[in-house]
Amino acid sequence: MKLLELQKVTKRFGGLTAVGDLSFSIEKDTIYGLIGPNGAGKTTVFNLITGIYQLSEGKILFDGKNIENLKPYQVANVGITRTFQNIRLFKNLSTYDNILTACHFHADYNLLGAILRSKSFKKGEKELEKQAKELMDILELSDRKDVIAKNLPYGLQRRLEIARALALKPKLLLLDEPAAGMNPDETIRLMELIKEIRDRFKLTILVIEHHMDLIMGICDRISVINFGRKLAEGTAGEIQENAKVKEAYLGEEEVIC
Repeated sequence: MKLLELQKVTKRFGGLTAVGDLSFSIEKDTIYGLIGPNGAGKTTVFNLITGIYQLSEGKILFDGKNIENLKPYQVANVGITRTFQNIRLFKNLSTYDNILTACHFHADYNLLGAILRSKSFKKGEKELEKQAKELMDILELSDRKDVIAKNLPYGLQRRLEIARALALKPKLLLLDEPAAGMNPDETIRLMELIKEIRDRFKLTILVIEHHMDLIMGICDRISVINFGRKLAEGTAGEIQENAKVKEAYLGEEEVIC
């Protein structure tokens, strides 16, 4: 079953075509990779999916419904969340409070209940606190619960951003360079975590990444884009053997093995 479909998607900024006639689809419960050189248009694709940019042409379907005219908060409401290439956290809040704040997106009590501290409010708060603690455990952040976000090591800030995106209970999670700034050991553990997240939460994941060992190690299918257009699509093995990909992006070195 196709969860996300891009159909001949184009985005122009003045006379510049950042994404041109791009089409691909992502099956439910899979991990899909989007790779390409710097400036290829990968983050622009994320911004189009999440409503930050509006399409110039084409269609974006999520669960069979058009979403290209939705605002970012409406895209989150239908079940798409993301992380960013440049980490966006509440930097002066603790690890726990960052996650708990996001958990409130699904709070099941109203403003009046919160003001009066009603029974439903107290019950709802306990449930949200439980969810936040579970996400900290899953992303291995529990021992940093009270650490202010800006004081976390870079790799843990990345994990915190993923935890916060998961708190919104998405159907589709977009990860924009989640391994940026991580050492090889951290990258390997992140690969394992992404697979665990997909299986535990029954998620579909779209990931942009320059670490080819991560992309090749976790993705069911991969699209390669260059100058905003699709260069190739296939399994990790097919992408590794694609001569156009090697020439345009990966080079002749064995960097994708």
